Amino acid sequence: MLSKLERKYGKYAINNLTLILIGCYVVGYILQMIAPTALYLLCFSPAYILKGQVWRLITWIVMPPSSIDIFTLLMLFIFYQFGNILERSWGAFRLNLFVLMGIVLTVIGGFIAYAINPTLSVTTAAFSTYYISLSFFLLVAATFPNMTVMLYFIIPVKMKWAAAIHIAYNIYACITAYQSGNLGVFVMVAASLVNCGLMLYLVKNAYSSPAGAFKQAKRRAEYRKRNEGYAANSGYRNSSGGVTKHKCAICGRTELDGDDMTFRFCSKCDGNYEYCQDHLFTHQHIKK
Repeated sequence: MLSKLERKYGKYAINNLTLILIGCYVVGYILQMIAPTALYLLCFSPAYILKGQVWRLITWIVMPPSSIDIFTLLMLFIFYQFGNILERSWGAFRLNLFVLMGIVLTVIGGFIAYAINPTLSVTTAAFSTYYISLSFFLLVAATFPNMTVMLYFIIPVKMKWAAAIHIAYNIYACITAYQSGNLGVFVMVAASLVNCGLMLYLVKNAYSSPAGAFKQAKRRAEYRKRNEGYAANSGYRNSSGGVTKHKCAICGRTELDGDDMTFRFCSKCDGNYEYCQDHLFTHQHIKK
């Protein structure tokens, strides 16, 4: 289903969506400083939406997550980096779909919370895409679980462990917000987690469905048959003298350096350049 949607509507995907979301934050910060009343007219409020102010269904995405400071600028920079990684690895359409589903789920959750507690119309002024932005981190961790990041720019941590801590913290924030009656925060956190799980399921299912698995197995068998004897005749040699089939053009690693190593040729590079899983989407394309 995801592949069919991409083939049909992929041409309408917005490139550099992360930069556009950051631009929305900038507009929100400017309004926050010079016209806070105008910013309030753009926030998400089910009560006013039901009275006819339907523009609030969209305009709430300009709401800034917090007051601007050095930590906010750092968060936006990291958000931009993760967004670029996802757009290069997933493609613009899937990133667009993820953000759109996050917005829709948050809006639906906001109306459900309003139905439970009609006095929520004031607290939903804090609704923003902040938690949707934070969930980019989980998607990058799911795509590159063994990539290392520097926690607080000092401690090296693999993405999969940092993501586990992040999920645990979000679940704790969900429980705390629900117990304190802050349904606005509960909706935003819960919607971002559900959105992450749904999108990862769709992406995984696109590659692991029976039809997809059969096609991949067939391609692997054809590749092995076509390259039979390649390692013995013209393969690479690793540091220990062993003959290998694959070698990353960036770091020089081969399949002997890890059982789960994945290698792919880049179709955008001029020439036969092969890259490992850590450099396939992050390398600079080689042009003649």
